[in-house]
Amino acid sequence: MKIIYNNIIPFKGFLAINLFGVLFVRGTYRDLSATVLNHEKIHTAQMKELWYIPFYVIYLLEWVVQLFMPGNAYRNISFEREAYDNEGNMSYLTNRKRYAMWRK
Repeated sequence: MKIIYNNIIPFKGFLAINLFGVLFVRGTYRDLSATVLNHEKIHTAQMKELWYIPFYVIYLLEWVVQLFMPGNAYRNISFEREAYDNEGNMSYLTNRKRYAMWRK
């Protein structure tokens, strides 16, 4: 995964954003943990299997729907649930089944 450190993307207050498999990291964060990298690698796997653009469309639609549901809209997006639930499992991607974000 390519990592780009800069002071523009993401906005202040955010650590990183994964855009099309490239991780943009706020310039002040130089030591990314293995957990954060694994979380973003899970997102990259999700993007690849959905052919990138549909990933972002579905992500945005889910977020809008979740805004009207109880709980944290961001944490309840299926893509984020999968990434947060498995970010500590460094071998997760070797055994991940396709469309795992929608399997439970």
